[in-house]
Order: sequence, then structure tokens, then C-alpha cells
Amino acid sequence: MDSLPRIGLGIDVHRLATGRPCVLGGVPFPEAKAGPVGHSDGDALLHAACDAVLGAAGLDDLGTLFSDRDPAHQGRASAEFCSEVMARVRAAGWRVVSLDAVLETEQPKLAPVRGAMRARLAELFELPVTRVNVKGKTGEKVDAIGRGEALRATVVALLLPL
Repeated sequence: MDSLPRIGLGIDVHRLATGRPCVLGGVPFPEAKAGPVGHSDGDALLHAACDAVLGAAGLDDLGTLFSDRDPAHQGRASAEFCSEVMARVRAAGWRVVSLDAVLETEQPKLAPVRGAMRARLAELFELPVTRVNVKGKTGEKVDAIGRGEALRATVVALLLPL
């Protein structure tokens, strides 16, 4: 294994549906009117973070490791995926050193819980909270995100060898 750092990029998009529970970055939004549609809990931010970390480590992507055709993953909490991803990353000889995330959504508003989202990501990816950033953006009334029909998460991960 080389000693150079590696960067990974993860992107995930989910439609939103009224009445679905909303969990983003491992943090529940009980007041949200709509939540992400997905085979698991639909946490696009954790899905994108997992893909960023897996990509940087040179491992298979989240959809390959945890197929949405597998009934075992129906309704599964995405935080469980994070634990398994981190075990694989460590086994491959890597550690996460930072995460930078953007969550594009009209609703829910992230500002009130952004600190909690950073803390939860830090916990799940074994980082100090100072090495995790979460930024919220709106869709400016453009496309499905701007109309409140979907949300998109983009995450960049930096890994170093153990």
C-alpha cells in the first residue's frame, strides 16, 4: 500500500415523499413533512459519506455491498452501513481524516441541527467533530430539489494509511 492520502467523492439523490420518516446525517427530523424514499431509511447524507469513504479506500460502492434488492436491508438504519463500511476501510489499511458534506434540500432546514449532524458523522466515521463539515444549500426553486421533490448529498472524504 502506498503512503499517499486518498480522496473519495460520494453523491446520493433521493426523492421525497409525504409521510416518510426523515433521517439525514443520522439525525431524525420528526417535524419534517416529507422524508427520503429508499430501500433502507433513505439517509442520503450517510449514503454519500459511505460512498466517499469506500471510493477513497478503493473498495466497492455502497449499492454493491448493500444491494437494495436484498430484503435484509429493507428499512435498515444507514448508521449500520457506516459501521460496516468503517470495518472494511480499517481492514484495507485506511483511516478517515476528514469529511466535507453538502446537503441540497428545501426542507427540512438544516441550520438548527447542523451541529448534531456534524457530531453524528464524526462519531460514525471515527473523527473529531472539527474534521467534519456539513453545509446546507437550497435548490433556488430549480429542478426537483428546488421544488422540494428531492434532496441531494455530496461528500468528499480524505483518507490516510493506518
